[in-house]
Amino acid sequence: MTPELSFSLTLATPELMLAIGAMAMLMVGVFSGERSTTLVNGLSVAILIAAGAWMLFFGQNGLGFNGVFVSDPFARFMKMLTLIGSIVTLVMSVGFAKAEKFDKFEFPVLILLSTLGMLLMVSANDMITLYMGLELQSLAAYVIAAINRDSVRSTEAGLKYFVLGALSSGMLLYGISLVYGYTGNTGFDAIAAALAGGERQLGLVFGLVFVLAGLAFKISAVPFHMWTPDVYEGAPTPVTAFFAAAPKMAAMALIVRVTMGAFEPIAFDWQQIVVFISIASMLLGAFAAIGQRNIKRLMAYSSIGHMGYALVGLAANSEAGVRGVALYMLIYLIMTLGTFAFILAMRRKEGNVEQIDDLSGLSSTNPMMATVLTIMMFSLAGIPWLAGFWAKWYVFLAAIDSGLYALAVIGVLASVVGAYYYLRVIKIMWFDEPAGGFQPMAGELRLVMTVTGAFVFFYVLIGGPIETMAEAAAGTFF
Repeated sequence: MTPELSFSLTLATPELMLAIGAMAMLMVGVFSGERSTTLVNGLSVAILIAAGAWMLFFGQNGLGFNGVFVSDPFARFMKMLTLIGSIVTLVMSVGFAKAEKFDKFEFPVLILLSTLGMLLMVSANDMITLYMGLELQSLAAYVIAAINRDSVRSTEAGLKYFVLGALSSGMLLYGISLVYGYTGNTGFDAIAAALAGGERQLGLVFGLVFVLAGLAFKISAVPFHMWTPDVYEGAPTPVTAFFAAAPKMAAMALIVRVTMGAFEPIAFDWQQIVVFISIASMLLGAFAAIGQRNIKRLMAYSSIGHMGYALVGLAANSEAGVRGVALYMLIYLIMTLGTFAFILAMRRKEGNVEQIDDLSGLSSTNPMMATVLTIMMFSLAGIPWLAGFWAKWYVFLAAIDSGLYALAVIGVLASVVGAYYYLRVIKIMWFDEPAGGFQPMAGELRLVMTVTGAFVFFYVLIGGPIETMAEAAAGTFF
C-alpha cells in the first residue's frame, strides 16, 4: 500500500467504518431474521458513535484519493452534526417502530448507508464525489420514506420524494456537465483556478444555476420545496425527524463548500441566486405555515423558513457569514430533534396523533411536555435569550456587515410573521380546554427532550466554546 493511499484511507476512516458496518449489519439482519431488529439498531448506533469518536480524537486535515476527498475543520464540524442527527433519530425510533409494527432491521441499515452518503457529501472536493455521495444518501432516503408498506400515506410519500428527487438529480447532473464543459475540470480547486484565470461565460452561469437548484432541493429551499410538506406528513414520524435533521446538515455543508470553494471567483453570480432563494424560503416558510393544522406539516414549512435564514449567512460571503451558517445549523438541529421527540411522544391509546388541536390544554395534563415544547417554539421563533435568537443574530449580523441590509430586514420581518404560528401552538397548550392527556413517554424520548430543552434554554451560558468551534470551521475557507 502506497503512503498516499494509506493517508487517504486514514482520512476516510469514519466513512469506511459506516460502509463496513452497514454491510455487516445487513448480514446480521438477513441471517437472524426479524428478531435481530433490536440488535441491529443498537449496533448501528454504536457504529455511528464510533465514527464520530474517531473523527473527534483522530481526525486529520488533508486531501485524499487524488484530491477528490477533503478533511478539514469545516468538514468535521458538519459531519459531527450529521452523525448526531442520525444517532438521535435511531434512538428515538425504537418505541415508535415497535408500536407501529414497522420495526424492520433494514431501517437502521438504510440510515447507516444514507449517513455514509452524507459524510461523502460533506467531504466532496470534486463534482463526481459530490454526485456519488448525494445519490447514495438519496436512494436510501427514498426507501425509508416508504418503509411502512402497510400505510398508504407512507408509500405515497416515498413515491413523491423519489420522483421529485430524480428530477433534482437530473438538474444537478446537467449543471455539472455544463461546468465541466466550460472549465474542463470536475475538481473544486481546478474549477476555482479556471474561473479565476479567465472570463466567465454565460453557459457557466447556467451550469452554476442548475447545480445550486439540485442542491437547493436537498435543503427544501424555495422553489424546490414542493416535496417537503407531503413527505414530512406522510412518512413515519422517525423518518420525518431524520429528514428534518441529518440530510439538511450535509446538504447545507455541500452548498457552502461548492460556493465558497469551486465558485468563489464568481461570487457575485451565486450571491444573487442565494439571496433570491433565501428571501423566497423565509417568506414562504412564514406565511404558508399559518393555516396548517398538522404539526408535521407545520414543521415542514418551519424547516423551509429556517433554511432561508441559514442562507442569509451564506449570502454574506464572509467568514462571519459561514460561521453564522455553521452555528445556525447546529442550533436548528437541536431544536428540531427536541421538537420531533415531542411529536413522537404524542401518543394516545388509539395510536399517535399529529393534529395541533390534540395539544389543547396540555399544560394541565402534562406540564413537563408543555414546558419543553414551549421552550422549543419560542426558540424556533427567535425569542431572546434562547438559542434560536442567537442563531438568527449571527446570520443577520453577517448580512448587515456585508451591506445586505434589505435581506436582513426581510429576514427580521419574516421572523415576526413566523412567530404567529409558533405562539399559536403555545396558546393552544396553555390556554385551551384539555383534550385528553398522552400516554407516558418512552425513556429515550424523555432523555432527548430534556437534553435539547436544556441546551436551548441555557445556550447563552454554554455558547462560547460552540462559537469558537464554528469560527474554526469557517476559517477553513478564509
